[in-house]
Amino acid sequence: MPPRPTLALASVLLMAACASFPQVDAATRAASGPAPKLIPVDGILAQADALGSGQAAVGTIEARAAGLRARADRLRRM
Repeated sequence: MPPRPTLALASVLLMAACASFPQVDAATRAASGPAPKLIPVDGILAQADALGSGQAAVGTIEARAAGLRARADRLRRM
């Protein structure tokens, strides 16, 4: 049989979990705002196709990453 203080604490915590908090409820409703508008995916795919595969951007990012890795290695050796 659990000690009485432990049982009392568990009871209080269970009752507190079921309580409503008006400040939190009001803040959640106010922050939610209107629902986002849904648009057809075809337009997004067309824009992505117009931009191309982005291999030039990937190459630039990979070059920058290699430079950052080299810099990190130099800093580790200091």
